[in-house]
Amino acid sequence: MKKVILSIIMAALFTACDIDRFPYDSIASEELFAGEGGLESATLGNYALLKGDADGNGFAPQLHRLTEYPGDNVSLSGTTTDPLFYTYNYHNITTSSRANNLWSAGYKAVVGCNKVIELASEGESVEMDHLIGENYYLRGLIYFQLVNVFGRPYSQGTSNLGVPLKTTSSIEDLPDRNTVGEVYEQVVQDLLKAETLMSLTKTNSYATQEAAQALLSRVYLYMEENDKAIEFADKVINSGQFSLVSTSSLPSYFNMNPDDNPETIFCFKYLEESDYNHGWYTVGSMYANIQGSGWGEMYASSSYLELLNQHPEDARINFIEPQYLTDTEGNKIPVVYWIDDTYKYQFRETFEDGGVTYFTENETNYEVMSEQDGDLTKYYFTNSSNEKVSLIMDYDMDKRNGYPKFYILKASLQDDVPQLWSPVVSRLAELYLNKAEAYAKLGNTSMALENVNIIRERAGIPTYGSAADFPEGQEIMDVVLDERRMELAYEGHRKFDVFRNNRVLDRHYPGTHLNGNNPYYEVEPTDDRVIEYIPESQIIAQPSLIQNQ
Repeated sequence: MKKVILSIIMAALFTACDIDRFPYDSIASEELFAGEGGLESATLGNYALLKGDADGNGFAPQLHRLTEYPGDNVSLSGTTTDPLFYTYNYHNITTSSRANNLWSAGYKAVVGCNKVIELASEGESVEMDHLIGENYYLRGLIYFQLVNVFGRPYSQGTSNLGVPLKTTSSIEDLPDRNTVGEVYEQVVQDLLKAETLMSLTKTNSYATQEAAQALLSRVYLYMEENDKAIEFADKVINSGQFSLVSTSSLPSYFNMNPDDNPETIFCFKYLEESDYNHGWYTVGSMYANIQGSGWGEMYASSSYLELLNQHPEDARINFIEPQYLTDTEGNKIPVVYWIDDTYKYQFRETFEDGGVTYFTENETNYEVMSEQDGDLTKYYFTNSSNEKVSLIMDYDMDKRNGYPKFYILKASLQDDVPQLWSPVVSRLAELYLNKAEAYAKLGNTSMALENVNIIRERAGIPTYGSAADFPEGQEIMDVVLDERRMELAYEGHRKFDVFRNNRVLDRHYPGTHLNGNNPYYEVEPTDDRVIEYIPESQIIAQPSLIQNQ
């Protein structure tokens, strides 16, 4: 085990890099810390370990897969031998290379942060204090994400096992799993320390005081310390350093170079020349094939689309790009489609006769009828059993294994490069939604709505005047969580938002998660598979680590 820890230390510490470039060059340990820029180089190495490589490995890419694929915003169109499939369908395996890569990269960076913290001296200069603070921030971020992937939600009990807390660089320090409560306590301690140490203004690809405050807002929200979640969100909002992008600019949020985005508080910045490798192994490659780059096998779920389509004018719909087919003359092909009782898509071409729209099913023509629901037109037909079946009026789409290709663009097209993307850790919109949820839990509906409405107004959809405007059967927490889902989809929040609020994840929609034996149509928040197994290779290396059930 000492050899394992030593290799982690060597990989994490004796590396120098430019944060915008990867791979980076190794330098000898005695040279690394001897020069004036040694600690800065080591810190940049920690960023690089978290950012990962151009082949889709590393902390940030694997975190995305392990948090988004088990949610309800995605629909996989086939099966695969990649272990991501077992995360997607909740039949997790102990030998997942994705989970192991997340764990390994995370702890390599933790050891690197620990070494900088140990060697640097506080109070020497503002620049050195900020550098130390960056390492406290990164360590807090890593532990926060790891404990949520491998440990049960904080709201389900602080005595559950979390992840090991390694706070030294010593190869003799081999901690076992700490409790969820202990890990959260360390995360808060690290982030508060980071907040006090960091005072410089830097670009959003580096940690800053506001980045620490933004993450603290989320951490306190997960801990249900709602007043503190609001307090730290307000610190960032009131700093005046960030602003929401406009409604017209929102669809191109992730196309912008991060340096030019006024809403992003902290992200891991990726560059085409160093983090791309033709785009086939980046996160976005699973979501879309763009200009011949990407697998394009995992699409937006029908339940997510249904939520967005309640307001067709919603700017966030533009993050989804249906792959429409055309006829021989280049025209789109009008269709209706619906989802049948077996959760399969059914597409039918439509035709007009006497000003009435029809489609044919089993040699019978059915009339497409409509009704108004407020400003929204809803379509339906009455089947042979005299049942009303909801329809969607659209155009025919390219399909894979019968699943229409609703490409997801949130992880693509930065600087117009097909699969280039810089994963956002914190942005201003989240802080308004943190406040909305915290106020809702404090029973302050008016303030919750005030913050929800900021996000809805920016999205270009109607705001709520009062609870009387809520969709039928919904309460304030339903409204808040739906808004979080629409706004923060594909940014690593949804799975945690559902289970930490002790809600059931509803997966009654098309996708290969329903294939095979014992499919998860619903996932209870107390289910064992809400969290990943501890990677088997880590337990082999350190047998005292206790496996999740």
